[in-house]
Parts: sequence; C-alpha cells; structure tokens
Amino acid sequence: MINEINLIAIAEQFTPQGQIKGIQSLGNGNINDTFLVTLDSPGKKHFVLQRINTQVFRQPALVMQNMQILTDHVNARQSHAAGNRRWEVPRVLLTQESQNLWTDQNGGYWRAISFVENAQSFDTLADSSQASEIGYALGMFHNLISDLPPAKLADTLPGFHITPTYCQEYENILRKACPHSSPEVNYCLQFVRSCTTFVDILENAKATGKLPLRLIHGDPKINNVLFDINTHKAISIIDLDTVKPGLVHYDIGDCLRSGCNPAGEETEQWEEVYFDTDLCQGILQGYLDVAQAFLSENDYIYIYPAIRLISFELGLRFLTDYLAGDVYFKIKYPEHNLARALVQFKLTESIESQETNIRQIIQDLR
Repeated sequence: MINEINLIAIAEQFTPQGQIKGIQSLGNGNINDTFLVTLDSPGKKHFVLQRINTQVFRQPALVMQNMQILTDHVNARQSHAAGNRRWEVPRVLLTQESQNLWTDQNGGYWRAISFVENAQSFDTLADSSQASEIGYALGMFHNLISDLPPAKLADTLPGFHITPTYCQEYENILRKACPHSSPEVNYCLQFVRSCTTFVDILENAKATGKLPLRLIHGDPKINNVLFDINTHKAISIIDLDTVKPGLVHYDIGDCLRSGCNPAGEETEQWEEVYFDTDLCQGILQGYLDVAQAFLSENDYIYIYPAIRLISFELGLRFLTDYLAGDVYFKIKYPEHNLARALVQFKLTESIESQETNIRQIIQDLR
C-alpha cells in the first residue's frame, strides 16, 4: 500500500507544491486505485488521482488519448445539448510538464482528473424517478458522442464485452481448474451450461450489419452516474477508461443490469435478487427521451437480448475469475467473485422469467 507521503509527492506532479491538504481513498472500484486529493487553493478544491491498473489497461497512453479526445469533444458540445441543466464531464489534468500521465519509479502509471463537486452516486436506486435520471445520463452521454467517429478512438480493451470470447476463456479455465464442489458452485456451472444458445446474439447482429459500431462508455453501472446533491438530477458519467468503439447495447444492458437490481451487486443474499421492471421502465424512459433521435428499428429489437446477455456476461466473468484464482477483479474475501457471479446469474434468471413484460415496456416507450 502506498503511504500518504508518497501519494502527496505523486499528486504534486499535477499541482503546485504546497497546495495539498490531504489525500484519501475514493470509491469502491474493482480495477484502479483511486484517491481524492484535497487542495488549499482559492479555486480548485479537489481533484481525483488514480493509478491505472496495467494488468487490465495494458496501454495506458492510449486510454488517456481516448479520454482526451472524448472529453474535448463532449465539452465542445455539451452546453448546447444539455440546455439549462447542469452537465459536467471530468477533465484530464496535466502534469507540470504538460503530460497526461506520470510514471513512478516502479513503473506505475498515474493520472489526474477533475473532481465533480457537490455530487454523489448510488449503488442502488430508490425509485423510478431516480431511475429516469440514470437513463437520462446514459442517453445524454450517447447523444454527446453520437457524432464522434468510432475510428477516432483506439480499442484499448480488445475482446471487452465480446461474450463468445468470455465463454471460450471460461472453458479454458474450467479445464484447468478443480473447483470445490458446493451447491453454489454447482448452480453456477449448470447455469452457464444452460445459457450457451444466446451468447453470440449481439456479435452476430454486429457482423451482419444489423447493429452499427458506435462509441460507448463501456461501464455505465449506476454508481458511475453522479447526481447533484441539491437538485437530485443526474449531472455526469464518470470512469471513462473503458470508452471505446462498440455497441450501445452493451451500455444499455449494463446500465439496466446494475440499476434494476434493488439488492445491489455486492449482496450476499443472492437468492433474493430480482430484476425490477418498474426501475427498468424508468431507466428506459429517461434514456429514450434523449437518445431516440439516433436509434434505429434494429436498435429497439436488440434491447431485451442485451439486458439478458450483459447480466449473464458479467456473471460469467466473475465466475471465470473465481476459478482462475481472482486475477482480474479486486476481492475482499476468498469467495467474493463467486458471490458476485451468483448475483448476476440470479438476475439473469429473473430477466428471462419477465421477458414478455420487459419487451412490452420497450414497445410502449417507442
């Protein structure tokens, strides 16, 4: 663990010496190490300092290049698109040498991002009004980048959200692993075997031209949406590491997967997990109010398959990491990734059991 003295020295690469009042851990992300830097400055009060996980993001320079291109584009467009509503996109902060990355003596990559003040995020949604704001945030984000050509951004995570690839990785790991037999493990293994029929549905739609390649956020879970603490309106989507070319359905599915589970992703009561269709309707209503201008007939057709697929996909990734010895996601206890997989698989079951209702919600909102 990096001590505070070292963190201050690193943070001072991005701000004049003597301005830093304190540094503390920020958020509960599964990938990067994130800190909030507090400043003694008449203007800027805080910024976010992060060490990029190069086991996941193997080309940090390209990650930052993508982030710079995207934030510059969005900041140029957002005042017109957002109207009178507050909407902010985190800005990339430069070092004293005008670089967007700083490398420490151990080869660690650090970056600084502006902090969105007077904002908060939630791990679960309180009601459909809050859900609608989540949908608005994703719709606004997609709207703001809808005219940015996908070719301008690098694919920094090849294979990300390509479910058939995750299935192959799972099979490879399963052949090598000797998982301890338990009701929970057996449930997961059986569930994966039952889901092989739909894993390539989005990739086939992309390959046949039914769904176009667009720019996506890549990780629009609800705790990456910030709300103004006074107005209670959504004002930002953060965590832009995973921005890349892809299908907007990955984002739609991921947002609904995380938003429509009232128990939350980290619950240990996995048997009680269910997909809340009232929250689903709220998120989709908020999303389509902003995003419908660039959606096609086929886009609507594939919304339900995306909701089911992305829930299953994340469960598969958690299960694979558990079988591999927890090499990707951060864990807090030995069975953590197994518990996460159980939540996502139970959620997928609930989605499948409500397919008719979910499809009707999508139809009614068109």
